[in-house]
Amino acid sequence: MQRIRKIDQRVKTKFLSYYELEVQHRGGRVSTYYMASRVPEPRDLQVLTGQNRPDGVIIYGVYGERKDRVVLIRQYRYPIGGYVYEFPAGLLEPGEDPAQAGAREIFEETGLTFVPKEGGSYGRPFYTTVGMTDESCATVYGYCTGTPTNIHQELSEDIQVVLADRAECRRILREEHVAIMCAYMLMHFIATPGDPLAFLDAAT
Repeated sequence: MQRIRKIDQRVKTKFLSYYELEVQHRGGRVSTYYMASRVPEPRDLQVLTGQNRPDGVIIYGVYGERKDRVVLIRQYRYPIGGYVYEFPAGLLEPGEDPAQAGAREIFEETGLTFVPKEGGSYGRPFYTTVGMTDESCATVYGYCTGTPTNIHQELSEDIQVVLADRAECRRILREEHVAIMCAYMLMHFIATPGDPLAFLDAAT
């Protein structure tokens, strides 16, 4: 098991910090490990607190009377220099719980109204890319209504709203850039007849 001997904060910005860790491997060798975090202060890093607090939320929103479409966004992402399909998502603001953040984020990104469904243990925070960051996100599940619009998006965002049925989800998985968390949930959506969120009834 690796052990953390020293933590130095190298870069601190509004949304992301960069840390250099001195670590000792199980064989005794000491080396340097680099990580990013949403946490702005070293004392609040999970490696020190042992607490997995969600940094953000991902919203699995089902749309339509027949619950046969899923709410996606197609967003331009600078690290890949192109568009990628994702679920609506965002960071928690101070004092928000995941359900509140989910409703706010989906309205800001898509203009839709979101009614959450209790997710039980499936809604607790899980890690995103644990090899490079301690970021974790809670998934919020629910149903969306309304007409999509981008008028509530920030000017820095380049987001297209997509209401995808199962056939379109299959095409997206075959042909498009897709965030991995979104890809797994799309596979679930495609494979689930009826209400895609019915599995949560047994998880609460």
